[in-house]
Amino acid sequence: MLGAMFRAGTPISPNLNSQGGGHYYFIDRDGKAFRHILNFLRLGRLDLPLGYGETALLRAEADFYQIRPLLDALQELEASQVTPAPTAALLHADVDASPRMVHFSARQGPHHYELSSAQVDTFRANLFCTDPECLGAMKARFGVANEERAEGGPHFRLEWAPRPTELPEVEYRRLGLQPLWTKGPGEQREVVGTPGFLEEVLRVALEHGFRLDSVFPDPEDLLNSRSLRFVRH
Repeated sequence: MLGAMFRAGTPISPNLNSQGGGHYYFIDRDGKAFRHILNFLRLGRLDLPLGYGETALLRAEADFYQIRPLLDALQELEASQVTPAPTAALLHADVDASPRMVHFSARQGPHHYELSSAQVDTFRANLFCTDPECLGAMKARFGVANEERAEGGPHFRLEWAPRPTELPEVEYRRLGLQPLWTKGPGEQREVVGTPGFLEEVLRVALEHGFRLDSVFPDPEDLLNSRSLRFVRH
């Protein structure tokens, strides 16, 4: 189109520049987009600034000027920016709490010991997810005092027991107990019970495009449930 406009014999008359003399041609199209068209014709490649968001407008201009290589370059650019649709997947989270009393000798003086006890709540969670990326994010979200215990495949199991304040650290370690930590963006905090655990599961699930499908046993008490089921279509 540009070549046809300025070919000899084309009836396009230049306009007189009233401010500085000389002549110019006026094309009633988008001036900002024309900058990128000129750069493409000069360089032979599409070189847009980072975050450029007017590819639809630039494509319309390239279509008007009938620049087929630029249209092809824009089509390749838009295809590379398309985010693939998430595949269908299932996520199931089960958690169970088991309280128990532990007994230990508490030192009250140089030669004085007393028998003490404390209730320890042990939590066991089983995560099943058919999306490996989501399962990997779930494993990264939770950290354990020693090593995470995870199975291969779509399963991920955790067991933890927060230390009661009345239970000495040495007794806590002797019993082989361990806490559970969540490693969120910019923070790390201990998961002390079912609500905190399910809250993190919910966050990761929503971040990966899942929606909540069922809650057991009480749909009205989401964070104190025993089982959550998520689906992604």
